Amino acid sequence: MAIDRFVGSSYSQKLPSGSISWQSPSNIALVKYWGKYGEQLPMNSSISFTLKNSHTNTTMFFEPKSSSEFEFEVFLDGKRESSFEPKILKFFERIEKYIPFIRDYKFRIETSNSFPHSSGIASSASGMSALALCLVDMELQLRSTPDGSPSLSEADIQKASFLARLGSGSACRSLQGPIIVWGEHPEIEGSSNLYGTQYKFEVHEKFHNYQDTILLVDKGEKQVSSTVGHELMHDHPFAKQRFEQAGSNLSKLIPVLKNGDVSEFIKIVESEALSLHAMMMTSMPYFILMKPNTLEILNRIWAFREETGSKVCFTLDAGANVHVLYPEAEKESVLNFINTELSQFCKNNEFIVDEVGFGAVKK
Repeated sequence: MAIDRFVGSSYSQKLPSGSISWQSPSNIALVKYWGKYGEQLPMNSSISFTLKNSHTNTTMFFEPKSSSEFEFEVFLDGKRESSFEPKILKFFERIEKYIPFIRDYKFRIETSNSFPHSSGIASSASGMSALALCLVDMELQLRSTPDGSPSLSEADIQKASFLARLGSGSACRSLQGPIIVWGEHPEIEGSSNLYGTQYKFEVHEKFHNYQDTILLVDKGEKQVSSTVGHELMHDHPFAKQRFEQAGSNLSKLIPVLKNGDVSEFIKIVESEALSLHAMMMTSMPYFILMKPNTLEILNRIWAFREETGSKVCFTLDAGANVHVLYPEAEKESVLNFINTELSQFCKNNEFIVDEVGFGAVKK
């Protein structure tokens, strides 16, 4: 794998104190990635919808320093969050050879989410992708003339996706949209284990502006982190079959996205969600991230679909919250269903109305 092109080189100038801000969205996988090898590389390919309203805003303040140690502080919603700092330190250690200037500056990283972090809505994906964009943006400024105001090129976005992956695997799928592939797949030219790529095949209009309402069943921190869950796939008795299933489901999804067969889309997406949680329940040690209210919501979605002929469906990430997916044409009826029947199973009746988006933006 040709990673040499991402290695940092010399810079034409040194920046004074300053700041850079990016907003990056979360994403929701349709075909799930679960299990990794090497340095944050996926055991199977995955594909995701980029979200629009669920995002992280990150401002990275920097100032030159003379010491050679990493120096940074992380603030969440204005308060120092030292519990995040070990993960950022590991991230900096992984990416140093790709952006070596990080030892030359002291950083203050201020971040805020439009949704609860650590509860299975991919806050690490949006957060790490936003930070990676700030760092690549800073590198671009280091290489530019003082009076220049460069914007990130496609190659820069690719490098940011590469770096984001080293902080959180799924973060590499959050930089662009509306549909992103991560992981090498024989039927998708240009797909890579190193970074996310935009899905280039034809997508039927039924999947344009697809809706995702996120039901906040549990806003607390997950009992088992995704990092631990991925590690448990190494000796999992069904790992090989799972990786094959994911590749097969992605192959099946390509014609479905083209021809607009929403019924087949539902089968693939719901099966993927349940397979993900089946892997958790059959690992050793085993664990369950779904809650009783999660199961109640799934059953009610099935009943509603049976009774009305709706094309609503669900998917789950590594947590208890439920992503309710549906075509834009059904927005009014599905939101009414959520308000009247499903919201009672959410923490404080809370949910996030979201839809497919187009990636990160500089602020």
